[in-house]
Amino acid sequence: MALIDSFGRKIDYLRVSVTDRCDFRCSYCMPPGFRDLTHRDDALTGEEITRLAGVFVKLGIRKIRLTGGEPLVRADIVEIAQAIRTLQGLEDLSLSTNGSQLARYARPLYEAGVRRINVSLDSLEPRNFYRITRGQLAPVLEGLRAAREIGMAPIKLNMLILRGINDHEVEKMVEFAAADSFTLRFIETMPVGLSGAEGTARYLPLNEIESRLRRRFALEPTAVQGAGPAWYLHVRNTGLVIGFITPMSQHFCETCNRVRISADGQLYLCLGKEDRLDLRKMIRSGGTDAEIRAAIRSVVAHKPRAHSFEIGVPAIRRVMSLTGG
Repeated sequence: MALIDSFGRKIDYLRVSVTDRCDFRCSYCMPPGFRDLTHRDDALTGEEITRLAGVFVKLGIRKIRLTGGEPLVRADIVEIAQAIRTLQGLEDLSLSTNGSQLARYARPLYEAGVRRINVSLDSLEPRNFYRITRGQLAPVLEGLRAAREIGMAPIKLNMLILRGINDHEVEKMVEFAAADSFTLRFIETMPVGLSGAEGTARYLPLNEIESRLRRRFALEPTAVQGAGPAWYLHVRNTGLVIGFITPMSQHFCETCNRVRISADGQLYLCLGKEDRLDLRKMIRSGGTDAEIRAAIRSVVAHKPRAHSFEIGVPAIRRVMSLTGG
């Protein structure tokens, strides 16, 4: 039942944006002035999300990540997680969050079956954190403590590097992650929802960050692998593993194993393309599971070979919060 595209890639990872709403306003995710949020009637219901998850699991999806926006602003997020976790054949359910509500939700999510979380943490300086996210740092740090105490593992910190904004903090972030046994991942900014000029101004290739870190820390190869595109190094004499996600400087399209469902029910085959299938329309027009599976198979067969992101070239205008990164 495996999903295989025309380039022989096995698609076994589904990312689902359960909402495009968020209690932060990160500059790289939801640009200033953006107001075009999905109308509530157009957003998938919890039952529709669970149904689609089941359809995909029967097609060979083994890993599902719940994303946003901020998934924890959705009132039924625990119920959604609990329902998906019971799907026979699903091997892994994880969640991405900004951490603002994590202190409240860590235990309910754990009890619902979520063991792995990714937390966006772009700065450890409260003023800089607010500059990037328009949110407060303290609740995120509290949420990380709560998740660690409840037993979630691994907890991955995602730091999106923005030249001239937070790149001076990378060594500090390494020390923070090592002290608290988190996995740390650096991410290159992508021109999604931004103009080409804005993407160029903020972009910093991660080979520069790796070179800086090697001057301070002893980095070694590691066998650690994740479900997604990161490649990892181990910091000698610590338990810390550092990941690098490089969609721009060293893209990983040839090994892409994922597709995405947006908050309004569109199946996107590539973050950097507009190819899509309207799953919401199929569900609400009475499509059967068999018909939906057949449509998914057909469209996945045409998954693009690679994205076309280029620094300085006009970006995908679809904002990141809609498709969930």
